[in-house]
Amino acid sequence: MIKSCPIARIIKRDGSVVRYDRSRIANAIAKAVASEGAANPLLAEAMAEKVETALASAYGSAVTPSVEDIQDVVESVLMENRLARVARSYIIYRHQHAMARAARAYDFEVTDNVPYKAIYEVLRWNMEHSCESLPALNRIIARGEFPSLVAEADRRYALEIERAAEQILERRNRARIVVVAGPSSSGKTTTTIKLSERLGRAGIGFKAINIDHYFFDLNRHPRDEFGDYDYEIPQALDLALINRHLVRLLDGQAVKTPHYDFKVGSRIPEAHEIKLEKNEILLIDSLHGLFGPMTESVPADYKFKVYIETLGQFRVENGVFMRWADNRLLRRMVRDKDHRNLKPMATLTHWHYVRKSEIENIIPYIKHADVIINSALPYELPILKRRLFRHFVGGIHAYRDDPKRLDAHIRVNRVYALLKPLRPVRDESCIPSDSLLREFIGGSRYQY
Repeated sequence: MIKSCPIARIIKRDGSVVRYDRSRIANAIAKAVASEGAANPLLAEAMAEKVETALASAYGSAVTPSVEDIQDVVESVLMENRLARVARSYIIYRHQHAMARAARAYDFEVTDNVPYKAIYEVLRWNMEHSCESLPALNRIIARGEFPSLVAEADRRYALEIERAAEQILERRNRARIVVVAGPSSSGKTTTTIKLSERLGRAGIGFKAINIDHYFFDLNRHPRDEFGDYDYEIPQALDLALINRHLVRLLDGQAVKTPHYDFKVGSRIPEAHEIKLEKNEILLIDSLHGLFGPMTESVPADYKFKVYIETLGQFRVENGVFMRWADNRLLRRMVRDKDHRNLKPMATLTHWHYVRKSEIENIIPYIKHADVIINSALPYELPILKRRLFRHFVGGIHAYRDDPKRLDAHIRVNRVYALLKPLRPVRDESCIPSDSLLREFIGGSRYQY
């Protein structure tokens, strides 16, 4: 008799929460099995049961997994049970469904609520510059053309900043707040700085407010069974205080913002004074800048919202596109290792918090953005590999036999397989000091 699963609900790609249904897993596996020859509903049901057992061990009743999480577990279980051909068919089935969703929503939205047109433009740019796949990128490196790719990619990013700034200037008579939002390690801080430089050249004054200083004290944050804190949810911030301060700033009043000390996990009240003049724009760089309650006290037409994401359309050796979240994970691992004294595998095991919060609290609000900027740099992966690959080699075996670390096990193996055939680049001298990548690898002329 099949035991009941403690997971009751799951998170869909658009951030909505729906009832968990084991039959959907069994049906998808059955289709993959049938594509390999003959239908075998008993095998499909048996594998679905194993998937459910793995989900229960990894997530339990306290965590709501995403559709992405569940599909990753299905692939892992099929491979562990020596059903490699079925796993391959399932991956193809999964990819075909993603493409079908894209085709149905061509003029509107696709993966992670980003408009399909934006994704297509990224793919077209990559193809025009021969950097759309891992083999193509290896050829660029082998031919000594890497510095040229760096220059071209940085020009593309600068052009997107310019276009966003032009739209902000068109609304300068009304917009008082520019919000730069996006998921972890998407490059929000560099983008905010570059936008402020461009606005400054146009004669627009600005002030920046650091939302990270509004975190609640750490003793108000719950810890998981591994002792890890969840800073990723918007509710970890004092949203009420943020809104009070925004109202006062737009009214021309001075406010004293808090200062958050991440080393001790506590907030010092009224530490930084800020006042917004009539001709100035307030810049907000925040993970959850699009989250409604973050700025609900401000009229909609007072806000210009920028969303930034690593929209890289980069195929690995099996033809599947690299996940945007994996790109950002690599950035954050480097930054945490070099600048926050955090081991790369600690960043990786915390990543399930990051991705869960993105799906629930960021992705549903992308449609409210006024402009979307792609921060993926085709040249960054060879740089990141040199700094991180040895950690993935060690991590391959670390979580293999720990069912509660299934998410980390799946992720470390996927990224390891991505990086292994890629040529690393050791000479970083061609990367300019104002490159967005410098936000993560160091050597930037900007102060972060």
